[in-house]
Amino acid sequence: MGKIARIEYFRLPPRWLFVKITDEEGNAGWGEASLEGHTQAVEGCLDAWAQRYVGLEAEKLGVPIYQLLGGKVRDKLRVYAWIGGDRPSDVKVQALVRTAQGFDAVKMNGTEDLGWLDSPGKLDECVARVKAVKALGLDVGVDFHGRLHKPMAKQLVAKLAPHEPLFVEEPLLSENIAGIKEIASQTHCPIALGERLHSRWDVRPFLEAGCVDILQPDICHVGGISEMRRIASACETYDVALAPHCPLGPIALAANVQVDAVSPNFAIQEMSLGIHYNVDGQDLTSYTANPEVWQVTKGYIDLMAGPGLGIEIDEEQVRRLSKDSKAWISPTFVGPGGELREW
Repeated sequence: MGKIARIEYFRLPPRWLFVKITDEEGNAGWGEASLEGHTQAVEGCLDAWAQRYVGLEAEKLGVPIYQLLGGKVRDKLRVYAWIGGDRPSDVKVQALVRTAQGFDAVKMNGTEDLGWLDSPGKLDECVARVKAVKALGLDVGVDFHGRLHKPMAKQLVAKLAPHEPLFVEEPLLSENIAGIKEIASQTHCPIALGERLHSRWDVRPFLEAGCVDILQPDICHVGGISEMRRIASACETYDVALAPHCPLGPIALAANVQVDAVSPNFAIQEMSLGIHYNVDGQDLTSYTANPEVWQVTKGYIDLMAGPGLGIEIDEEQVRRLSKDSKAWISPTFVGPGGELREW
């Protein structure tokens, strides 16, 4: 890769930030720096880290990035999609849509925002949703999204356990390692987390505490492919599965795929196809000239074989739709007493 000549960023609907890096020889590569709800905060520091996963070298060599990471260990990747939205509802109808799209696994928010001590009936509603979706033959991951505090989280995990969720995600906010360890010790449900961790150093305490079964690092949070690869290897040494967090755009997903392809401990990949944030006609298949790479068949996508990230960016569409795109702001949840709650 030659000296970087130009870095351009493009804020795009529904809530993504793409980066184009061109070197002095005219070679160009794309990256994604989407940080959900904080697009403006990262625009000023893109040149410091977005290039980590642009893949210019792989493009020049005409090979997928995973070939530069040691080579693939699989040909297909298991994937899952979202149902239910921020405040989960109509999950059965949405689950049927996902089945028709080829998925055999989904994820949904466990609850809407709850108080420190809330009505147990709200937990029963979550269990009923899980049962309804599992009855359709789908595996179900349940995302607490850090919305619950320990008194409610312990109850909900216990209620879910007999129904064998694929995983329980962020039963508590990641800052509370001791609390997560306590919950993990009381259940056989696999505990998943990782989207709020930003490096292998953030990951290390959870591995050493033995309180996580499935790590979900986000490639746009940890700084790119290189750090994601290191995190995956660290997890493997602790017998922890890799299931990257990616409710984002096609570039971020393609970058994740490169690491998934070479990681023996890879389990399943999140896809944003049809996620509730993707509105106004823009979805995972937007901004690319080869959206067929995201075709889901019997719960899997085929590993891309194209050079670099394996996707082709529709630059004309990117430039056109970025002109008037507004920053996406995270929702604000307020409790009945006027208190702010976790989104």
